[in-house]
Amino acid sequence: MPDMPMTLRQGPRPLPLHLTTALLSWGSCELGLTLSNGASPSSKPDPSLAAAPPSLLTPPPEAQADPERFRAALRREAAARLDRLAAGVLAYRHHPARRQLDDPPVVWAEGATVLRDVGAAIGVSVPANAMPVLVVPSLVNRWEVLDLAPGKSFVRALAGQGFRPLIVDWGTPGPAERDMDTAGCVERLGRALDHVVAVRSRAVPVIGYCMGGTLVVALAAIRPDKVSALAALAAPWDFHADRSGQGMLVTLGPALAELAQQAGELPVDVVQALFYSLDPWLVINKFLRFAGMDMGSDAARDFVLLEDWLNDGAPLPGPVARDCLMGWYGENLPGTGRWMVAGSAVRPDRIATPALVVIPANDRIVPPLSAAALVGARGLPNATRLDLPLGHIGMMVGSSAARRCWQPVIEWLRSGKVR
Repeated sequence: MPDMPMTLRQGPRPLPLHLTTALLSWGSCELGLTLSNGASPSSKPDPSLAAAPPSLLTPPPEAQADPERFRAALRREAAARLDRLAAGVLAYRHHPARRQLDDPPVVWAEGATVLRDVGAAIGVSVPANAMPVLVVPSLVNRWEVLDLAPGKSFVRALAGQGFRPLIVDWGTPGPAERDMDTAGCVERLGRALDHVVAVRSRAVPVIGYCMGGTLVVALAAIRPDKVSALAALAAPWDFHADRSGQGMLVTLGPALAELAQQAGELPVDVVQALFYSLDPWLVINKFLRFAGMDMGSDAARDFVLLEDWLNDGAPLPGPVARDCLMGWYGENLPGTGRWMVAGSAVRPDRIATPALVVIPANDRIVPPLSAAALVGARGLPNATRLDLPLGHIGMMVGSSAARRCWQPVIEWLRSGKVR
């Protein structure tokens, strides 16, 4: 059973960034009131505001009636919100909940990467002819989101319905990963797949989640005889299909790629800062809500387990980070058919393998248009598309994940479309 002492809880990461956002935003309310005051020396006419609605330039009636009293109320409200945010963070850090599932045993390893046999972990008698399924998570966050808790484990749901899931655990990059790029990740997956196929003596299905989905498309391209079917769950492919929210990536991508190259890795807190840029208020708002929860409730426990996973990421190897920042987000190599793996360009339209492309409509991390490129004109020719009214993480661990996502994927595996 994983041991996660209290002292290891560092989240929400990067904490200084989240606290600074809250402090500057709430603390600036009084400053905004001062600047909107026509009597203030700082309130000089701005020609760009000439057409602005009067409501944006005039203090609210309460502030006009008693400015000092209104300022005092603003200060109290800002302080109350900061106190509530701090209470939420501290409640999380001291919460007793920990992931209770045993890690599945390792059946293959290369460098920091291991393959875990979920069927062996759940203690059930798996039929000798049970179909193995290779499950590939992202490198950005660890594999446990697919095996988070009883009732919230996609891979154990697969095992419970007669499959033999083997999940890739990328581990923490070490010396063997220092020079590994995204193509190297796919080639390593190919060797893990070789191990699985050797045991079964026939091709097997592969499932990839998030960045793992991008990688398994390339895996099907370089091992067409060993992949019987592929499922890409919220997998980015066309990185220029929707560039909203990518301001930090576009601006800082080259500098971050150089940092990763020089340091040998892209640190976890830098990766988390990129997620922060998608929605700077997401973490603040959810910890404000958490502060008001019953800490003994299932909802509070689920919140803590998910936050533990989010804050326990691994750094990205330098070449992988450079590929993602410059090759994927910068040059859109996968979306334009120029991503090279094992000496050949990965072209989804040339992959005949039966495929399932799952697209969560409320995904803030992988824009639906990016994932949908896998079923477009240049996408997988034998693909089935499944649209879900879920988010990127909710599709795996949300309250309706089992019904809306897991079960349709399992039914597709059983549908006869798997060769």
